[in-house]
Parts: sequence; C-alpha cells; structure tokens
Amino acid sequence: MTADVLIVGAGPAGLALAAALDARGVRVEGVAPAGPDAPWTNTYGVWEDELPTPTLTTMLRHRWTDCVAYADDDAIRLDRVYGLIDNLRLQEHLLTHSRVRWRRQAARAIRHTATHSMVTLTDGSETAARVVVDASGHAPIFVQRPVHGAIAYQAAYGVVGRFAQPPVRPGRLVLMDFRADYLTVDERKHAPPTFLYAMDLGEGRFFVEETSLAHAPAAPFDMLRGRLHRRLAHWGCPVIAVEHEEFCLFPMNMPVPLRNQPVLGYGGAASMVHPASGYQVGAALRYAPFVAQALADALQAPGATPSRVARAGWDAIWPPARLQNHRLYLFGLQTLLSFDTAQLQRFFAVFFRLPREWWGGYLSNTLTTPQVMQTMLALFLRAPGDVRRSLMTAALRRPTMLLAGVFPEAPRLPGRWW
Repeated sequence: MTADVLIVGAGPAGLALAAALDARGVRVEGVAPAGPDAPWTNTYGVWEDELPTPTLTTMLRHRWTDCVAYADDDAIRLDRVYGLIDNLRLQEHLLTHSRVRWRRQAARAIRHTATHSMVTLTDGSETAARVVVDASGHAPIFVQRPVHGAIAYQAAYGVVGRFAQPPVRPGRLVLMDFRADYLTVDERKHAPPTFLYAMDLGEGRFFVEETSLAHAPAAPFDMLRGRLHRRLAHWGCPVIAVEHEEFCLFPMNMPVPLRNQPVLGYGGAASMVHPASGYQVGAALRYAPFVAQALADALQAPGATPSRVARAGWDAIWPPARLQNHRLYLFGLQTLLSFDTAQLQRFFAVFFRLPREWWGGYLSNTLTTPQVMQTMLALFLRAPGDVRRSLMTAALRRPTMLLAGVFPEAPRLPGRWW
C-alpha cells in the first residue's frame, strides 16, 4: 500500500511529525540510514513552557528553577524554568506511540508524478508516497532553498564530566556567561565572542559548553575547546574526568526554503532554527500537530498533488506572521554579528532585564509581530550609547533588510537571504 507521507530522517523533528501524522490517521512510512532508534548525540535544552503538552514535559531529564545569565559582573536571574530533554525517553515515546514503518535506508533521488512522489533508496528500490517530508537536517537531501549570502553558524564545544571544583553553583543553570576576564584585551576586541553555557547535572557531574552565538565563518572547535579550558582553569575548576565531549555546529540564518516545491521540509531542513537563540527542537515539537493537521486536510482535498499537499505544509510552518518575525530576527542576528565581546555583554545585560514576557517570548518565537517590534524598540531605547549607535549603524547599512521585517509587502532585492 502506498504511503500518504514518506518521512526522510529520524531526528527529533522527523519523529515528532511522523507521530503527529499517525495520530491523525495518515499512513506514514519513514527512511533513515541508521534507523529510527539510532541515538541522538546532541544535548537538547528547552524552556519548560515551550513544551506543548504535560506528557512532553515529563520527557525532561533535568529541570532548573535557578537560571541565570551573566552579561556583566552580576548574575541576572531568569524567572523561567529550563529543562534538558531525556533523548532516549523522548525517542522511545515518539516511536512507541505511532505505527510508522521505518526502513534502514538512505534516500538518494526523487521524481514526481501528478499524484505521487517516488524516492529511490540506497538499495536501488523505489518507494512511493503522496508527499515526501524531508527532515534530514540543515543540509537537506531534497529541499531547495533560494540563493543566500554568508551563513552564520552557532558552534559549541562541551564536556560532561567532573571538575576540581563546581564550575557553577549547585542546582544552577547558566544560560549565557559572557564574562571574558580570562581573555586578552586583543581577543576580547577582535576574536569571535563566546559565552559559557553550563548546568549542574547532580551527583557531582556538570555540563559546560563554550559557545559562539553566531559567526561567519564558524568559530573553530579548537578555539572553543581552548577557551573552555582556559576559562575553567582561570576559575580554579579544571576538568578532572571527561564522560562525554560534544561538538555542535549549525546554521543560524539559512533562508526559508522555496515554498512552491513538491517536497516539504521539517526541522532544520525547513530552516526552523531560531535566529535569536539557535534552538529548534522545541518549535518542532510545538508545530508538529498543526503541520500534521494541515497535511491531513490537504491529502483529503480533491485533486491533491504533491505540490499542493507540500504547500499546505509550508503554509503551516511559515504563515505570514511567522515569516515577518523571522525577517526581524534575521536583521537582529546580522546586527549582533558586528559586536565585540564588550558590546555583546552590554546588549544582553539590557535584553535579559526586559520584562520576562518580552525576552522570553522573543527567544521562544511566541510574540506577535507588533510585540517583536515593541521588544526591539524597548531594547534600543534602554541600551547604552555605543550599543545604540551600533544598532543604528546596522539599520542604515541594511535598510532593505529591516524594511522586509517591518513592511513585509515592500519589494526586496533578489538573491539575498531574509
């Protein structure tokens, strides 16, 4: 029997959408080279209030109520609960609560007919579906994107282990620590800015990660590793036992894919990484029911074709308001790329002192477009002089980019990412 939907990729985004489709009676098949039960190696953090159901909230392995950011010498309390996803538990939950048949194959090629899409697998076989969802990651197999400019990457090197002294206060989550007194003056001024992301895992174990928020080209792992160990040595808490090393690298400003193509993307393949935070898994879990319902409805419509069904999915992922917010976020990200360490510290010192509903909604992409603009304006008005001047300079250098977010119907230059 031909599937209604073929999912390519079995990461958190692919499994979430597959389970949501199956719950709506859609016939789903999946393909993944290592199978759907291959371990997810990355650490996925999420604000607890981003999880859409109480069941998903139980998928958190750790929760922190003591959350702070260091954007200056003081700890800024973040009145919000942060969690670390239990990868194995979430994976098993999504697989157990769906009847999706998965094949341990990689997708190699695709062709489309009037009613179906045919995918060729590595063993030479071909499988058909009424629409294909590419959830294969940031470098998708089938999804096409428009021409873009330079890509900024978030890069991070992290360690789970034990330390000579606790690198963070017991029971605490440090979302961002931009303190850079362990660096030379030249590094603070000219090298890519980085911050520490750290958490107490209990029983004397901690996770610490040196992170480059965004940089083009990507900050090298050797630099991040060196900075992490220098920071820890400066604080008197070097690593004494390493349980796990983590390397993260993903694009922050990929353009939104072409929405008139007969393939739907999801997760990284749909450019769902939030340009303000680098987070994506929480959004993939939140949007999955809505995207699944849009696909289910489109599949039942008369004259359904791969292009029409895929377009219904694209419209659910990227409705006009979310597209407009995305353009504003991209403008904000591009502005931060020009900041040195000191400017970033002053920027985030203001940002995290805004009302929680503003900074929290901004980072979670849950604000309306007027609220995003209000948050950006409030930050501008409260920022110190040098940060305000840099923000104004960015607006003058990229007026078309800013106008694309403020006035979405304004004409835009071709060949640029938005």
